[in-house]
Amino acid sequence: MFTGLVIDTGELVTLRPGGGGASLEIRAAAIAGEAAIGDSIAISGTCLTVTALEGDVMRFHVSGETLKATTLGELKPGGRVNLEPSLRPSDRMGGHFVTGHVDAVGRIRSRTPDGQATRYEIEAPDAVLMYLVDKGSVTVDGISLTVVKVLRDAFTLVIIPHTADVTTLGAKAAGDRVNLEADIIGKYVHRYLHKGKGPDDALMASLSKHGFTGGQ
Repeated sequence: MFTGLVIDTGELVTLRPGGGGASLEIRAAAIAGEAAIGDSIAISGTCLTVTALEGDVMRFHVSGETLKATTLGELKPGGRVNLEPSLRPSDRMGGHFVTGHVDAVGRIRSRTPDGQATRYEIEAPDAVLMYLVDKGSVTVDGISLTVVKVLRDAFTLVIIPHTADVTTLGAKAAGDRVNLEADIIGKYVHRYLHKGKGPDDALMASLSKHGFTGGQ
């Protein structure tokens, strides 16, 4: 489980195909210094497990399915990725609940200045858009962001200069592809509304009690 608050960015060292997947090496001194083999780390929104450590370099195995479902297979040596270690019980919940399981890959349609901030329009498939709402949460390349407007085949968001500076999104341009994950709370609500009463009742009651849904 993650929050979508990027802790650091890392540099791709190698991406070696093999065994139906690939071996991925990321250099990030601060994250590697606290990591252990077996830890879960979100790499641009994709949850991967540390399989080896050597100095400031972390190694991960990426399955063939993950390569197909995310942008990780498109990375080139020297490319930057967003990094977030998994959530600890003592951490503050500053973003939203992020699983690190990418729902789909989207494409940046445009980016335009919006005062000191930057407005993005991101094309997305129905598999993501069906769970989005205006002012709701979405994860883009591992970054917890607020949806400004849901469109027919896209959504818009605005990022502040700080977010542009400390994540890879500030260097992204129109046409670039990004990993997308819809808010898991929205998925549960959608499932409940379309499945009717049943085993999810207790979950929905808890979500309502804590203010995640409107309740009755």
